[in-house]
Amino acid sequence: QAQLVESGGGLVQAGGSLRLSCAASRRIFSTYNMGWFRQAPGKEREFVSHINLSGSITYYTDSVKGRFTISRDNAKNTVYLQMNSLKPEDTAVYYCAADRSRAFTTPIYWGQGTQVTVSS
Repeated sequence: QAQLVESGGGLVQAGGSLRLSCAASRRIFSTYNMGWFRQAPGKEREFVSHINLSGSITYYTDSVKGRFTISRDNAKNTVYLQMNSLKPEDTAVYYCAADRSRAFTTPIYWGQGTQVTVSS
């Protein structure tokens, strides 16, 4: 049984927007910090963003600051990643993750991934 389920990926032109969603079990969502990683073809998985339990603290990798916004809806057990001004270099499989640590360096739970493709 999947603990984290992503949706919202797709094909978009450069400059466009997408919103990714990640639905989690109540047990995980009420206990863990939530975040997103991505992996482009031929590259290692990299951190994108994470948000703490209450939603009051967020972190972003430099390349997405000002363009991406992470949020969480605790009533729906869902975390979102709003991606604006998308660039071809944002093309990757995006993974939702859950981690107890504030540093978000060792996620315990992972989603199956959703493909985001940005055309130039």
